[in-house]
Order: sequence, then C-alpha cells, then structure tokens
Amino acid sequence: MISISQHHLDEISRHGEQEYPHECCGLLLGSFADDGRKRVAEFLPISNAREESARHNRSLILPEEYARAERYARTRHLEIVGNYHSHPDHTAVPSQFDLEHAWPTWSYVIVSVREGHAADLRSWQMQDDRSRFNEEEILKGF
Repeated sequence: MISISQHHLDEISRHGEQEYPHECCGLLLGSFADDGRKRVAEFLPISNAREESARHNRSLILPEEYARAERYARTRHLEIVGNYHSHPDHTAVPSQFDLEHAWPTWSYVIVSVREGHAADLRSWQMQDDRSRFNEEEILKGF
C-alpha cells in the first residue's frame, strides 16, 4: 500500500498533462513502514532525459539527477520510495520495459494521459520474484 495526498496525486496528473505527448517522470520521497507500506511526503518532478524521438513512450532519469534527489531526500530525512511517470494515450498499466527497469520495494505510480488530459492514475509494485507487477492500493492522505 502507498499513502499519498490527493494534492500530490493531482500534481502528478498535472505534470503528465504538461509534458503530453511525451512521458513525464519523477521520484516519490517519503518513508517505508515496517510492514512495507510507503508514505509519500513529497514528489520531485524530473526532466525526461530521453532523446526527443523516444520521449513519447519512454522516460529516463539520469544518474546525476537520481543522486541529486537522494541528497535532497537525505536533507529532509526522507528516502526515495518510488517513481512516477505518465503513459501518453495508453493505459496506466506498466509495460514490459517498466518491469525490466523496476526496482524491488518501490512503488510505480503511472498516470494515463489521453489527448492531453489525465484519465487514470494507478500504483504498482514489482512482485518479489520480479516476474510481474501487482497493483497496490493507494491510500489518499495520511
């Protein structure tokens, strides 16, 4: 389960709409509970570093951007607990590419943006054996 405010969910959707027809991306900062739940305190939009021709269906966070996010999170006594990105004109369901590049324990929030408007937002977590994603419940607010 992931706990995230409605305000953050709205802002993630808005980021997807702003970047349309390209994928947006960013990181989720918060904490892990002992039972594996994640609580998101902040989200950090990051520029999609993919080449222009691939930005419509792929996102890339450069290592230096990730390192900057880790440093920022530490100053706030937070951890990176997940990633978010958009799927322009596609469902809010992870792709095979998403699965191949996922990290265990993280949440993956995907917002479907259809014709420039956020249509659906769902969260996913990779199964322990890395074979697939399972949808995880989003608890809005704390």
